Amino acid sequence: MTHFQNPVDLRAACRSGAYDGPTSGHAKGYIQANMVILPASEAEDFKKFCERNPKPCPLLEILDPGDPEPRYCAPGADIRTDLSRYRIFRKGLPEGDVTDISDIWEDSFVTFLLGCSFTAEEALISAGLEPRHIKETGIVPMFRTNKFTKAVGRFNGPFVVSMRPYTPEDARRAAMVTAKYPMAHGGPIQIGDPEALGIRDITAPEYGNPVTIMDDELPVFWACGVTPQEAILNARPRIAITHTPGYMFVSDIEADKGAA
Repeated sequence: MTHFQNPVDLRAACRSGAYDGPTSGHAKGYIQANMVILPASEAEDFKKFCERNPKPCPLLEILDPGDPEPRYCAPGADIRTDLSRYRIFRKGLPEGDVTDISDIWEDSFVTFLLGCSFTAEEALISAGLEPRHIKETGIVPMFRTNKFTKAVGRFNGPFVVSMRPYTPEDARRAAMVTAKYPMAHGGPIQIGDPEALGIRDITAPEYGNPVTIMDDELPVFWACGVTPQEAILNARPRIAITHTPGYMFVSDIEADKGAA
């Protein structure tokens, strides 16, 4: 399996079509980002939605209408080609995944880059708390919950959470580690008791892949950057483009700069 040490090489491989896989575990030490692209007519409400829901939607950068270059996060990159996989929505319905959006790019498109838990995962690895999905599947399991975001206009929907299993002691340590990274969703929103979040089957995530949970472990839940995709389903904009869950935009920002 190809492993990329730095974000420039990873983005170049995405741009050329040489790589279209998940990004967890790649370009260690650099912030990865969730992405949402919307027409300018929807952008102001979505910006306010992110500001009202900073835990799942921590804003890293907003690009000007029609500008595909993330000048703060990765100067010289091209948001149209430099993700390994994109998801296209039309009127709130997912149309499919692609590896390049150049042919549907519009001058009115506004791109939002949002913080991602992968940054905090690297801190967990450094603390000897490597999340199990990194070795088992490459994509963290993600679940819809019965907790709802604060609505702005037509943007609303349930919190999505990512889950990583730990023993009770390791869960406490993981909470302390991730709390230092508010731009990567911060500490967990809940430890254990998935039913309290409306999760009936911990082995059947709505996004990503299930992972092994040992008998002495608890599921630990963090806010997740897939939450905006649920809001898009409800807002039903004419068109929206996001990253495919687990296939992030990898920036040039060093992860330590995302720590509190």
